[in-house]
Amino acid sequence: MEILIAIVVIAVLIIGWLVLTYNGMVGLRNQVKNAWTQIDVQLKRRHDLIPNLVETVRGVMKFEQETLERVMRARAAAVSVTTPAAAGRAEGELTQALGRLFALFENYPDLKSNQNAMQLQEELTSTENRIAFARQFYNDLVAKFNTALEIFPNVLIAGSYGFQTAEYFEITEGQERETPRVDLSLH
Repeated sequence: MEILIAIVVIAVLIIGWLVLTYNGMVGLRNQVKNAWTQIDVQLKRRHDLIPNLVETVRGVMKFEQETLERVMRARAAAVSVTTPAAAGRAEGELTQALGRLFALFENYPDLKSNQNAMQLQEELTSTENRIAFARQFYNDLVAKFNTALEIFPNVLIAGSYGFQTAEYFEITEGQERETPRVDLSLH
């Protein structure tokens, strides 16, 4: 009788552990999805602000059409991506293009006095800060989720139920990690 009770207690403990581990992984996976959604909201805000900024500065920056076109190409590429890794690459390129555009503001006193352009630049800067915070939060959750999937004995459950590691939202290419060099001289 004691052996039967011990077997039942062990079985209940194992089943309880399996349920708690599985539910924990589901919870972390959903937190990662939610964190990505928060980044996506901020990226959409950024993508929506860029055409307004480009239109505002287009007339003033007559000699910088290539820069404006580069910003719009980078925006189009960023809007079309669907995975965190691809978004990291595309958003890195967009950040560089915007950096060049903002650096050129110094060459155009009319832009510095244009309240609409300055407000859009401020909104984009604020959005960049939100993206950075959301990205850090997302990557922290991805690390926690991926660790939960890869540790033993969780790896046995993760593999059995098809859990897959999540992608980080990171800059992956060395050139994108470098500070962009901006030539402010007018050629």
